[in-house]
Amino acid sequence: MPTDDDLPALLDEIVAGVHDPATMPFLKEWTDVPSPLRERESLQWWWRQRAEWTPAKWSFSGAVFVDGSPIGVQDIAGTDFSALRSFQTGSWIGLRHQGHGIGKEMRAAILHLGFEGLGGEEAHSGAWHDNARSLGVSRALGYEPNGQDLVLRRGSPDLQVRLRLTRAKWEAARRDDIVIEGLEPCLELFGAA
Repeated sequence: MPTDDDLPALLDEIVAGVHDPATMPFLKEWTDVPSPLRERESLQWWWRQRAEWTPAKWSFSGAVFVDGSPIGVQDIAGTDFSALRSFQTGSWIGLRHQGHGIGKEMRAAILHLGFEGLGGEEAHSGAWHDNARSLGVSRALGYEPNGQDLVLRRGSPDLQVRLRLTRAKWEAARRDDIVIEGLEPCLELFGAA
């Protein structure tokens, strides 16, 4: 989770922008909230995830660093993970850091945590039908289409593509250069012990 020391830099990234304002890549339109309410709601969301964490329902936000500075967040969340072994991923990265392959590295790392570290069996994600970058990262990491939903996007109906990655698909292409350290004492908190 981002530490309190990381939060000011992450808020700076949010203020600088995480996507072209003409589009909306997120299901929850949090980036449309005007400043400074957007920053306050972001802080409240991170603090709420910490405060409401239980082994039955958790959401972990990992701060992503480049050259020692946080530039975005990669999330992993699970509900009833101990029984389902299923998790969801989501992320954002500062607009000025996009297009350099960082998003794919972020997702690969969190998938490694979910499958290797926590013993997950399937990962879920989603993206709007026209979010080529997000869909491209998912395809490159082995996700497969898993249906679609008609959802309101800035007040108008639009298609959200659901994606699924199985453990078998992940293992077939898994990387051996990602290392997890210090997870063992935390497994119970994820419902993974």
